[in-house]
Amino acid sequence: MNRGHRAADRVRGMFRTGLRTGVRWKISAAIALVGALVAVALSLVVHNAARVSMLDNARDVQDERIQFALRLYSASQRQTLQFGTKVDDPELPQELRQKVLKGRRATFVEEKPDGTPDIWAAVPLADGHVLSLHSRFTDRSATVMKDLDQALVIGSIAVVFGGCALGVLIGGQLSRRLRKAATAASEVAQGQTDVSVRDSIGGVVKDETDDLASAVDAMADALKQRLEAERRVTADIAHELRTPVTGLLTAAELLPPGRPSELVKDRAQAMRTLVEDVLEVARLDSAAERAELQDITLGEFVSRRMALLSTEVSVTVVHESEVTTDPRRLERILGNLVANAAKHGKPPIEVSVEGRVVRVRDHGPGFPEALLDEGPSRFRTGSTDRAGHGHGLGLTIAAGQARVLGARLTFRNVRPAGVSPDEPAEGAVAVLWLPEHAPTNTGSFPMLQLPDTL
Repeated sequence: MNRGHRAADRVRGMFRTGLRTGVRWKISAAIALVGALVAVALSLVVHNAARVSMLDNARDVQDERIQFALRLYSASQRQTLQFGTKVDDPELPQELRQKVLKGRRATFVEEKPDGTPDIWAAVPLADGHVLSLHSRFTDRSATVMKDLDQALVIGSIAVVFGGCALGVLIGGQLSRRLRKAATAASEVAQGQTDVSVRDSIGGVVKDETDDLASAVDAMADALKQRLEAERRVTADIAHELRTPVTGLLTAAELLPPGRPSELVKDRAQAMRTLVEDVLEVARLDSAAERAELQDITLGEFVSRRMALLSTEVSVTVVHESEVTTDPRRLERILGNLVANAAKHGKPPIEVSVEGRVVRVRDHGPGFPEALLDEGPSRFRTGSTDRAGHGHGLGLTIAAGQARVLGARLTFRNVRPAGVSPDEPAEGAVAVLWLPEHAPTNTGSFPMLQLPDTL
């Protein structure tokens, strides 16, 4: 019963999120559907037109026969009946009889259950009787209609498949251009400012995709200019604050010893740290930072640095590895992660090294949901239970330095299995994934050189 409910929930979730189909198949299905409707409509028109034409020809033939039979019947003084004619045939359709009794020669098509009609012709006689004849729709005509219907069916199927092929061809070209545009837009979103969506899609024929790409490029340029302006303003403000903050620290050193002097020195030092952090964030946002690479033994490096930073941090090396990275930036990342764990979490703080992966865990209330969903954000510290009195720059700097190293920094909360997400977390874990191939000094990644012979 529970399994059925889960399956139903999955189906409902699938319909809520919507079925994902490509543009190629949508266009192909649309062209195939239109082609099928047109083919069916034309087939019905051609079939009916051909049938009406053949029935008209058959009625004309019956009319000529009844006239010839009438002449023979009159010449033989009403004794000779030709071509199977009858006088006052009891099977004569009532509608045809009424027309003939009005003094008119007429023909009539009588539909039969088997689908093959009877062709009637009748003419009034001078004595008030009716001379009539009828014959089945010829086998040859029925065969012609059957062959015509078969040709129409084959033609309709060919039109549908041709429409599908045309739709796949047209939709495939449009789909490729859209995929190229989406890939280029993703690269722009990741900070590759030299990528142009319009140049990425290429193509000789211009369509709405080019308009979309141009709009995306214009939007990206506008956002880039705005972000660059904000970064310059932030950097300029922080740079201008360095001189007065340095002077404030110098002046604080001249104050007489005492509690007021210590408070002034502490706040001045905090302001100086904030200014330096803001300058570092501005440099990282400019994407001009480059890693100075060295070969280090990761586990040994982390153990030494953690011993200098804090004696309350336990380090476990699960698996040692050699990495090529920037030691200064790596130390900055680890220092910020440990400082965040010490300020907002609870002891014990545990650092583990396994291959190229470094984990920093505390046993506090966990990271805020906004940070887990969107990543670190400057001047946003999250919920009050883990925010403390920070400025939200420590994890932002750690994430920026990780990008310079080509590494990936992720965050998650620790909860026992089966516990509701609404329950408080039992700790927070920050995981630094160092890349297998470190970036070069120019910020790019080295190309793998394949051997000449395999």
